[in-house]
Amino acid sequence: MGCPEVEITEEVQKALNDFAKVILFNHGKSEIKEESHEVLNEIVKILNAYPSAKFSIEGHTDSIGSYAFNQKLSEERAQSVLDFLVENGVDASRLKAVGYGERRPIATNMYKPGRAQNRRVEINLVK
Repeated sequence: MGCPEVEITEEVQKALNDFAKVILFNHGKSEIKEESHEVLNEIVKILNAYPSAKFSIEGHTDSIGSYAFNQKLSEERAQSVLDFLVENGVDASRLKAVGYGERRPIATNMYKPGRAQNRRVEINLVK
């Protein structure tokens, strides 16, 4: 049998989401900005350190624009991140992309700083 897998700690989960928070996209698009490739490569290293763990890549938007547009955009952005990870060596069977649109805000959408926080990608361990 192989070595037992090390469990993903809260610190590792936090590091993943700290990295994921800085993934940038062009406004209203799902293309990942070039300057985000370095941080995505760090995410690849973390995911590959836990080869049997499964992860959910979750896209979120602010509430500007239509509900339908935001839902579609969040799905496309999550898929773009998943595609990048797979293209760079993460096994696709360990990943799933989900878009939540504007349904799970972490800050108010009333002001610009809150909207910026709500536009994000999260990468979470699937337990």
